[in-house]
Amino acid sequence: MSKYGDLIKKARETEPENQKAINTSDQTSGLPSQEPELEQMVNLCVKVPISQRRYWMSKAKEQGITVTSVIVEALTQKFGEPESQKARKP
Repeated sequence: MSKYGDLIKKARETEPENQKAINTSDQTSGLPSQEPELEQMVNLCVKVPISQRRYWMSKAKEQGITVTSVIVEALTQKFGEPESQKARKP
């Protein structure tokens, strides 16, 4: 038999002694969630000079925010959100 064959066979034969029973009360039901579905997120590519990118990334890190959140906030402030959709906040 293989190197671990005996060990595997022995493990399959014995009953698990220390396993806990499954508690089904904390599992989610098959019902759909009440939260609205979020839209698929996509990339938005913007070419900027590397010196500005480094500066902006360092400032965002100092303030504990992401550049993505700043860009989304600026675009929302400038153009607003579509009336038929609610944008997901990052």
